[in-house]
Amino acid sequence: MTKTTSPAGPVLDARALNRATLARQLLLSPAELSAKAAVEHLLGLQAQNVKPPYYALAARLEGFVPEQLSGLMADREVVRIVSMRSTIHTHTADDCLTLRPLVQPARDRELANFRKGLVGVDLDRLAVLARELVEDEPRTMGQLREALTVEWPDADPQSLAVAARCRLPLVQVTPRGLWGRSGQVALTTAEHWLGRPAQQAPAADAVVLRYLAAFGPASVKDMQTWAGLTRLREAFAGLRPHLSVFRDDHGVELFDLPEAPRPDPETPAPPRFLAEFDNLLLSHADRSRVIPPEYWGRSWQGNQAYCTFLVDGFLAGVWRLDRDTLVVEPFGRLTGAQKRDVLAEGERVLAVMHPGESYDIRFGTVLRP
Repeated sequence: MTKTTSPAGPVLDARALNRATLARQLLLSPAELSAKAAVEHLLGLQAQNVKPPYYALAARLEGFVPEQLSGLMADREVVRIVSMRSTIHTHTADDCLTLRPLVQPARDRELANFRKGLVGVDLDRLAVLARELVEDEPRTMGQLREALTVEWPDADPQSLAVAARCRLPLVQVTPRGLWGRSGQVALTTAEHWLGRPAQQAPAADAVVLRYLAAFGPASVKDMQTWAGLTRLREAFAGLRPHLSVFRDDHGVELFDLPEAPRPDPETPAPPRFLAEFDNLLLSHADRSRVIPPEYWGRSWQGNQAYCTFLVDGFLAGVWRLDRDTLVVEPFGRLTGAQKRDVLAEGERVLAVMHPGESYDIRFGTVLRP
């Protein structure tokens, strides 16, 4: 709930933050947006694997079918590229050409982790040579390693390929990423694939406003976690006169757009099925607005993320498709009404993502820590 105003502004508890974030993330009720408009509003979709962006939109959009996003990718209106937090995202072409330059400092820091394997390597020359290679024809990381090792035989081959990915905005070309298609990861530059030059990085304050529209209310540290960047406090400070300011239960200062939706904390939140790596779970330093403290770490095992589902707006368990069965494994006991709602949402998602196919839905054993 929104609590009494303190000298530093109203206090928003976890439930108030949950409903506000769900509204921005298009997860309270299906949004009547095009797939492209949704990808733009959400500042991209996590795309470590091929299917997650499709499931992300299936959970958020009215009337979505996978062919909508796949068509955008085939037409080069959206692309797959390493961007926020050094992970692959599906971005609109415009955001690819601007957000990728924005996070270049993070790519430079990543490159520093491979310096031992790059002793004696001229990184400027490497970028020129790598650009020539991938713009001549799309190359896999293995092909990049092989070609760059010819120039620098004493360097670590993997470090050479990573250096190319860090220095250049490399996108994954189709058919990789198309719905129902398969294809290995082959790379070329964003400029070559999209037929236009990269843009200068946008002003940080402009991206702050977009981040708050999609993930707010949020702290400076929240946005830095989302972007994988540091030193954003100055941008927030410059925008302070134009933002609403709140505090969370721990006294952390939160910023928001004055007219952005902040629904009543008791607003119903239907169950939602999310794919692995959904940005809802990854884009805040304090994730208690979505993940109950007792479930922290339950949606991961090692480096592997599970597909998750929400009940009443909060992480409630994991799910998987096991041949012809959707297996739902809750972290705690669900009421009869909650089970019925989860089943109904599971049926809806299956109808969207796998039309004409027959699946059973069953609840698996309640997962314990």
